Formats: sequence, structure tokens, C-alpha cells
Amino acid sequence: MPILRTAFVVTSILWTAAGLGLSARQIAHVRRHRERVPAEFTATVTPEDHRKAADYTVAREKLSALRAVVSLVMALLWVCGGINLLYGELARALPPSPSLGVAFLIAMFAIEAILSLPLSLYGTFVLEEKFGFNRTSPATFVIDKLKSCLIGLIVAVPLLYICLWAMNNLAGLWWLWTWCGLVVLMLTAPAVYIRLIAPRFNQFTALPSGDLRDRVETLMTRCGFKSSGLFTMDASRRSAHGNAYFIGFGNTKRVVLFDTLIAANTPDEIEAVVAHELGHYRHKHVLFGLLRGAAMTFGMLAAFGWLSKQPWLLPSFGFVYQDEALALNACLLLAAMISPILGPFGNWISRRNEFQADSFARVHTGAAPMISALLKLSRDNASTLTPDELYALVHYSHPPVPIRIRHLQEADA
Repeated sequence: MPILRTAFVVTSILWTAAGLGLSARQIAHVRRHRERVPAEFTATVTPEDHRKAADYTVAREKLSALRAVVSLVMALLWVCGGINLLYGELARALPPSPSLGVAFLIAMFAIEAILSLPLSLYGTFVLEEKFGFNRTSPATFVIDKLKSCLIGLIVAVPLLYICLWAMNNLAGLWWLWTWCGLVVLMLTAPAVYIRLIAPRFNQFTALPSGDLRDRVETLMTRCGFKSSGLFTMDASRRSAHGNAYFIGFGNTKRVVLFDTLIAANTPDEIEAVVAHELGHYRHKHVLFGLLRGAAMTFGMLAAFGWLSKQPWLLPSFGFVYQDEALALNACLLLAAMISPILGPFGNWISRRNEFQADSFARVHTGAAPMISALLKLSRDNASTLTPDELYALVHYSHPPVPIRIRHLQEADA
């Protein structure tokens, strides 16, 4: 077996096995603590809510493990003959050209999307339905998928054409120009999403006048934050989960509150959630995240630029054809071999940012509303209060709620 194909197969199996081991730890730990609410939450969390969170966590973890196994099987089938088969069939219908490369890459993505559809249907209409979270109708599900595919094609096809053209015509520096284009895309994506994409899926309306709007506007003024609008989103059309987010840069910044969040929380708690999001902006987490992403993309594309020109790259994966699209695909396979190493590091940065945002909210709204909001979000989203520590260390982008509450209480004291 070609050396890089062998390395990819072995690495993929090992990473998947490690992930399944962590999933088993998480399931066992959550089940072990299913019947007993942590002592510090006995006054605020009912045994029924605690058991529901445990059962929901276990069900989601089992589905995630199944997805991991399916992804592994698909990846192994691709590298062990699927890529050669697909490219060969397309090469019979299309002459050598950038169009052939784009068709090959789009076909790969489409096949993977189709094969993952049954698990997506199960997750929405069986798992989420069982625990009372799903509000998506079959028609909405189908329409959302079609819209996502159409938007994906509108974005991906021109980008792939440009990338493959650059690889063919800009010699060794194609990756640098590609990186410049991606940085421009990173900067403009929030505004495009706000104005063109998000309204295709949800309805955004200005937050009505009243106590809540007055509180949030006063908070933003006090914190020196200017936005292009304060909106509520009809998230309840698809799910009972609650959340809020800020998006955009400069004059395009927008504050969005899920209608499910507004329905389930008091104005004090919502104000604390907004203050938490403001903390991310005040500490420049969005800016640093953008810079970090640009730096990592620069390093990755620089490596791609060198690898894609090496004559041994495609034969080392057992690819029998020569095409820039195949070289790009081979580079992505190599990136998949090392990306699990970077995940925990990114999650560590994210957890640190969450603590800073919690601290900002505590200063501007008090610890009590933030703690109450965290408990309600945990209850309403059926998030377990007893995750496995190692699993959380590797996978959690947010600190477990008990740890966040403990930090707030200690800081307040």
C-alpha cells in the first residue's frame, strides 16, 4: 500500500478509536451520576431535569460516535479506491480542465452529504423529537437543506475555480494569493451572512420597545458598544434551544436574541447574557480569533503550496491521475491527519475567553443574574452538569456550567 495512504488509514483509525474511547468515558461518567444532582445545585435543579440532561447527553454522544464511525468508513473508502473511481468516471465525460477538477470536488462533497443525510434525519426527527426540542417540520428540513446546498454551490464553485486556476497559473505562489482571497472572505463573510444568508432561513425583527430593550440599550451604551440593530430571531420554528449572538464588524455589528431565550428568561438574565457577549467584543476575542485563523490558514496554505508541487504526493496516496484538484484533495487528507491535535488547543483558548466574558458580565450586571441564566440555559438545553473531566478538556469549547458558576461565585465573594 502507498506510504501516505497507509499513514492516513492508520492515523484515521487511531484518531477514531481515541474519540470513541473518550465517548465511552463520557457516557459512563454521565450515567454514573444520573440519579444524583450535584450538592451545590439541589436547590435549583430538579432530579427530573438532571436525569433528562443525562439521558440527552448519552443519546447525543451515541449518535456522535456513530457519525465518527461512518465518517471513518467513508474516508477509508475514498482513499482506498473511491477517489480514483470517481475521478476516472468524471474524466470520461469531461476533458482535462478546471471544470473537471471542480466537478470532482463538488461531487465528493455531494456524495458525503447524501450519505450523512440519514443520521441528520435521525438526529432531528428522532433524537431531538424524543427530548422535546425539535420543532422542524419535514418540509422545513428539506427546504433548509436545499437552500444550504444552493448557497454552498454559489460560494464554493467560484472559489474552487479561482483556486485551481491559481494552482495552474501562479506557480509556487498560488497559495499566497489564495490566502489573500480567503482573508478578504473572512472579513466580508459576517456582513454577507447578516444581509443575504441568514434572512433566507430565519425572520429577524427589531426587539420591541419595552423594559428589555431599554435595559439592553442602556447596557450597550454603558459599555461603549454601538450596533446596527437589536433583533430577535424566530429560532422556535426549528428548535426549543435558546441562545444569543453578536455578529459583524464596524457598522454591521448586530445583536440577535433567540425568541426561545426571551421566552424562558427574565430581563435580568437576558441582560447578563448580552453582557457576556459584549465581553467577547471588549476583550477583542473576535479580532484575535480572526487573526489566529488567518495565521493558521497562512501556515496551512504555505504547506499546501509546497506539497502540491511534489511529484511524489499523488502516487503516495495511490492516485493514478494527475490533477491540481487531486493535489488539493491530498493536501486536505494530510491536514485531516493532524487537525485533531489542534482541536483541544482551540477549545482551551475558547474556554479562557468564556471565563473572561463571564467576568465582564459579572462586573456589569452582577453575578446572580449570570448564574441564574447559566442554570436556565443548562436546563433548557439539557446540558449535563456532570461531564467527564477528560472529555470536557478535549471537546468542550465552553467550560462546564458548574465550573463557570464556581468562578463567578468566587470572584463575587
